Amino acid sequence: MNEVIMHITAGKGPQECCWVVAQLARAFAREAKGMGLECELLDGTEELPSSILLRIAGDAASAFAAQRIGTNQWIGSSPFRPTHKRRNWFVGVALAPEPETISDLREEDIDYQAMRASGPGGQHVNKTNSAVRTTHRPTGLVATAQEQRSQQANRKIARLKLAIMLEERRGQAKDDQRRSQWQVHQELERGNTIRVYTGERFQLRSA
Repeated sequence: MNEVIMHITAGKGPQECCWVVAQLARAFAREAKGMGLECELLDGTEELPSSILLRIAGDAASAFAAQRIGTNQWIGSSPFRPTHKRRNWFVGVALAPEPETISDLREEDIDYQAMRASGPGGQHVNKTNSAVRTTHRPTGLVATAQEQRSQQANRKIARLKLAIMLEERRGQAKDDQRRSQWQVHQELERGNTIRVYTGERFQLRSA
């Protein structure tokens, strides 16, 4: 089965962009289901996530992602500042990098620490040390994961998040598909919008 992991990010945008990240993930989930694809939220369960990791699986997963990678725009009034005049909000969507392709992410340079999970993730999180904190010793970067039920799954997600952080730190993408993920929010706004959603119901606007 074909599988991709998409990274939706608010960049350096305000809380409205974090809200758009959450809404866009829900929209993608609806659209994926409509195409007969599996969609799983791997990370970013908080109410206003700065970024989200989505796993898309199925024969058309790559095509699904390709149509959404780049700058995504939402047109609507701020849900937090009703008098705010701005109505255009931008977030970036990219393919998450494969940790194995990151030359400076060597397994021997990573420390893993199991810890008790808290918050979203299910009742089991208060009873098991399923969460994982990873530390990349050469850079001091730290990533945590707790949304998955098993420590092994959270270990994999935490390592993936380290890969994303290293790519962001490097300041450039491995290829054009990932490029928008590593740019500052101001560049997201100047980029070519791939998809546009509008209104409180987050409806896709026809081209």
